Amino acid sequence: MSLWLFLAAALLLSLERVVYVWASRDPESFRAWCRHVSPVSSDTPVTVLQKLFYGFKGIQIVVFLGWCAWHQQGAPVLGEATLPLAVGGSLLVIGQVLNLSVFYRLGMKGVFYGNRFGEKIPWCREFPFSLCRHPQYVGTLCSIWGFFVAVRFPHDDWYLLPTLETLYYAYGAYVES
Repeated sequence: MSLWLFLAAALLLSLERVVYVWASRDPESFRAWCRHVSPVSSDTPVTVLQKLFYGFKGIQIVVFLGWCAWHQQGAPVLGEATLPLAVGGSLLVIGQVLNLSVFYRLGMKGVFYGNRFGEKIPWCREFPFSLCRHPQYVGTLCSIWGFFVAVRFPHDDWYLLPTLETLYYAYGAYVES
């Protein structure tokens, strides 16, 4: 593993958490920034966050695929062992069910901190919120771990980016609440 590659990945993957912590902790500053940088006058902080979300997921995918390609000297491929594929695939499915359920329950305004920007978002205690306080973060982490179990396990680096992301998401869940 290359230290510079890990540090570059850590920096790129941290951008998402930095923006979400900023939006949740200082919504007025984030709102002012949105008015300054958004080319569309009808963009609200929620729609700006939604657009940033897609960019952050793109960065995450590029970092993950780049990490795998670097360590495998080529395109990522699924492992050959049945158990890691089954575990990784199961984690991916669980993660995506949780993520999609959060979007279904809260809608875009609820997912992208609408409550911080004055939107009335009813408190939800139904699935997936009946399972845990931050099902979207748990779902994302299940997906990340599932991907790396499926494509990098048992290589020495398989757990590095998932562990980093777990630390970032745990910090985000703590600070954004």
